[in-house]
Amino acid sequence: MSETTEKSLNFIEQIIEEDLKNGKHDKRIHTRFPPEPNGFLHIGHAKAIYVNFMIAQKYGGKTNLRFDDTNPVKEDTKYVEAIKRDIQWLGFEWEGEPLYTSDYFGKLYAFAQDLIKKGLAYVDDQSAEEIAQQKGTPTEPGKESPHRSRSVDENLDLLERMKNGEFDEGSHVLRAKIDMAHSNMHMRDPLMYRIKKVTHHRTGDDWCIYPMYDFAHGQSDSIEEITHSLCSLEFEVHRPLYNWFIEKLEIFPSRQIEFARLNLNFTVMSKRKLLRLVEENVVDGWDDPRMPTISALRRRGYTPESIRDFAERVGLAKRNNIIDLGLLEFSIRDHLNKIAPRVMAVLRPLKVVITNYPEGKTEMLTTENNPEDESAGTRELPFGREIYIEQEDFMEDAPKKFFRLAPGKIVRLKSAYIIEYVDHKKDAVGNITEVHVKYFENSRSGQDTSGIKAKGTLHWVSAEHAQDAEVRMYDRLFNDEAPDGHKGRDFMEFLNPDSLEIITNAKVEPSLVEAKEGDRFQFQRLGYFCVDNTYSEPGKPVFNRTVTLKDAWAKMQKR
Repeated sequence: MSETTEKSLNFIEQIIEEDLKNGKHDKRIHTRFPPEPNGFLHIGHAKAIYVNFMIAQKYGGKTNLRFDDTNPVKEDTKYVEAIKRDIQWLGFEWEGEPLYTSDYFGKLYAFAQDLIKKGLAYVDDQSAEEIAQQKGTPTEPGKESPHRSRSVDENLDLLERMKNGEFDEGSHVLRAKIDMAHSNMHMRDPLMYRIKKVTHHRTGDDWCIYPMYDFAHGQSDSIEEITHSLCSLEFEVHRPLYNWFIEKLEIFPSRQIEFARLNLNFTVMSKRKLLRLVEENVVDGWDDPRMPTISALRRRGYTPESIRDFAERVGLAKRNNIIDLGLLEFSIRDHLNKIAPRVMAVLRPLKVVITNYPEGKTEMLTTENNPEDESAGTRELPFGREIYIEQEDFMEDAPKKFFRLAPGKIVRLKSAYIIEYVDHKKDAVGNITEVHVKYFENSRSGQDTSGIKAKGTLHWVSAEHAQDAEVRMYDRLFNDEAPDGHKGRDFMEFLNPDSLEIITNAKVEPSLVEAKEGDRFQFQRLGYFCVDNTYSEPGKPVFNRTVTLKDAWAKMQKR
């Protein structure tokens, strides 16, 4: 391998290359993605998915999908199905059937019994408050439980009775017996099992005790013989406990490796906070296009390719940092620029009458579908005496550098003719209602012999053929870079009041009536849009703005 290639490897790949070189695990690479089925996946999970699946793919390995379903209070099968759908949409396939930590409840219970027999676990019937008080602090050692010296037989009996449902919730827990003076708080006799008399979405009422994450996670990795357990950096302090359980149980030595989680500005990533947005009807469900969930990004018009590109651009780091949301928006712009057909749509229509164009005449004008893709071909647009342009594309008293329509100005209509201002009309309160222009017949796009130079180009739609459409203008949900980073303040205080504008009287070219859910377009000069999968009806598409053509927020920050 060349020196250049070695330098391009990220730190996880360097570890794997070394393991392969040493023949570790018979040169086998096996990763896993272990989501909790208690909410929808978000863009942070997308990075974790990308890392686990791509690492395995690169080295010819496998990736398991394992649901960490150890807390039946918050779990639901709807989340299971949503997670599977998101992973497949991103373009990844897991090894075999989906796995569940609940598949291993019997084995985990046997592991717990084994640790008791080794004198390394005990049942504690103190309250949660008492246990917490005995934990100590990072600078002061904890105090040992009065039940720490129970005999093996007594502990086995109590654990069995916990499993059989003889005790109330909160009355007993199983703890590992490690070191109450350990510098790592996670090693101070951590909880392994707690009582929860709740019906599980898969095992029903078979169990009323459930393993804690720190006990279930590493052992599940080991049961599946995961070679490299890749997880986010907050689990770094859990690694000594992860290794302790594996060592004491003498089971397959999975290796945990941590990388920096994905943190984005102008959003929140906490499932608890995202759930609050849903429950308080701040957003239109988990897939509201303003949410950072994968399902929301899909509904907003993001592509799997753009999210994978984003994850690759972010890369892998060993330290947490904040990624600019603009980078995610750049990735989707970059992809849609290549694949999205260009279409005509006017969001805030202003009627324009071409006074010297024959009344009743309609001609079909040829326009390209995507200048970035010659294979996309062309289509025909109807053109007539009356058209719509954007209200902001006309100004009665225009400054010198206003290169759109105004008194004394000439402009080109995209894929059509050059027009020149003639007159305009106003209503009783002074609003401009109609603009009159003349056109130059020999200035048709592609056949222009007029010799006239127009500095500006406007998009338009034929008034006679335009179709009414609803357009939902989505923007960032928060107007603060760190909405949950202000001590003593609720993140809800930083909601962006302009995160959604619904336009009900937009005009679009007739071809868009046939647009289907998920279809993506560039509205000329306006941005990228897609057909909404919730509010659209056959023949009546509703369009969501995916992203603007340029990073308007970056310009705002520079002001």
